Amino acid sequence: MKRVLQLAAILIFSVNVFAQTPPGLDLTNYGVRIEPDKRVMTVLAALEAAGIDTSLTAEGENFRQKLKTDLLSTSPDLRQKLVVFVEQYKRRHPKATNAELIAPFVSMAYSLAPAPDLTDSPRSTDLPGDLLDVLDFAPLVREFYRRQFSQKIDEYVKDYQTAGTDLRPTAGAMVGELLDYLHTRPQLVSIERIKTESKDAKGKKTITQTETRERERRFYIIPEMLAPKNTINFVNVGDNYYAIVPPKTDLSQSEARRAYLQFVVDPLVLNNAKDIATLRAGIKTLLDEQRKRNAEISPDVFLAVSRSLVAATEARQIEFEKTNIATAQARRKIDGMKTEPEKLAVSAELDAVKKSLADETALQLSEAYERGAVLSFYFADQLKGLEDSGFDIAGSLRDIILSLDPAKEANRLAQFADARKRATLAREERRKNNPTQEFVVENPVTKKLLEIDQITRTKNYAESEKQLKQLLDANPSESRIHYALGRVASLSAESIADTDKRNNRLAEAKTYYTNVIRSATPATDAALLSLSYVALARIYEYFGDTGYAAKIYETAIKIGNVKDGAYNEAVAARDRLVKEQ
Repeated sequence: MKRVLQLAAILIFSVNVFAQTPPGLDLTNYGVRIEPDKRVMTVLAALEAAGIDTSLTAEGENFRQKLKTDLLSTSPDLRQKLVVFVEQYKRRHPKATNAELIAPFVSMAYSLAPAPDLTDSPRSTDLPGDLLDVLDFAPLVREFYRRQFSQKIDEYVKDYQTAGTDLRPTAGAMVGELLDYLHTRPQLVSIERIKTESKDAKGKKTITQTETRERERRFYIIPEMLAPKNTINFVNVGDNYYAIVPPKTDLSQSEARRAYLQFVVDPLVLNNAKDIATLRAGIKTLLDEQRKRNAEISPDVFLAVSRSLVAATEARQIEFEKTNIATAQARRKIDGMKTEPEKLAVSAELDAVKKSLADETALQLSEAYERGAVLSFYFADQLKGLEDSGFDIAGSLRDIILSLDPAKEANRLAQFADARKRATLAREERRKNNPTQEFVVENPVTKKLLEIDQITRTKNYAESEKQLKQLLDANPSESRIHYALGRVASLSAESIADTDKRNNRLAEAKTYYTNVIRSATPATDAALLSLSYVALARIYEYFGDTGYAAKIYETAIKIGNVKDGAYNEAVAARDRLVKEQ
């Protein structure tokens, strides 16, 4: 009877967990916050009052209509001041699109103190970009907030928070994919060492001391209803990074990837600043050559290193993932073929896909090189060697930098000229056939898992398991698939009357849950690990090994009360076992 109750506990746990959306990353563990920013809201609403007309998402257009109704009460004198400022600004930038016109205003928003004050920040000089043309808009923003916007802003925030909730799934996918590729976790604390001077007790001798101060680093994803469609603005202010995105943006396929990579890479470059400094002359020579063609490229050597590593990571991660998917698909096709010519045709098709992906990477790296990321090809080569090793980029970067010979990077554009031409033609062909679709990263794992979850809910466990195993063949290191297989095995055991067969299914589930833990990387979702440990402990408990089960529950508890995890279940089970002893 006790074993039957334990089996029921396993099944109830599985059903309760998966009655909801499969757990995602706890983004706060990776420095990510998704929340609206009243400064940006106010600035863009003021631009709306001034008559700037940008192309918005469907959700943004709905909000715009609501805002327009509310703005009807704006005083004529205030509206006139806003209109005059914006019209004069437009005349100074006649060739700029509305999205380009708005970008400096977004940056200006981060020169202001948080609402309701919106006072000029003393850190405004740290902001990127040319803000001189729009800084004088700040007094009008304060007036607009005080006289008009503050009355409704809390109501608007609710709409923005809903938009933020919609961004979480793709934000989790973006963070997980990029960190898993780099085998690392972001540095969430910056350390500043400050020298201080004081007098001794007698007031004669000066004592110099070094104080260490820690500051949190955060990456903010800002849902913004009035952000132009298909446009992401990125602002870095000290230790805070802001990506301002329109509603419903698929962050895993957007420029937010580059912004988050910048957040991850910047401290790594800073940690290796001394070694980079020894290569300053060679890197500067590369930059000077590109600055002859584009004077807007920054001469900052450290910025060049950071941007190069970001560009290389973004391009290589896309190629690496797509190549793995294409290879797995080709392997499955070949397994189902009987004749050698058919198999050779599939292999030739795979080689063509790989070549096309490599060409696109060369084009992306070339474009980055011309924008000042003059080490992008070098870092891409180095990352290629690390992709299957599992080495953390944070621990490998110093060796990579010390192996750099800047002189060898001077001829990269010529070296990949042919590949660039092929990729350019292919890109133009794609745009011709589908003007709205770019060459973006395609990660079918999350979507496929959700589709299979719907099958599992119908209790068609055989079909779920079949599709999950196919997905696992293509993605053998994906922990979520192992977990889903464990869940299906656990649920299917419910309908098995034969004790031996039921136990075999639970043993299979145990193996899958163990695989989740064994394949964990620094980027593996803590909630997924928490759930896996508790599911595994319940199976050990069912088989009568309560001592080992208790230890596993303790391990789950040590992970902490992470969002979507199984902390409470682990504590309750641990306490129950203690009482039974």
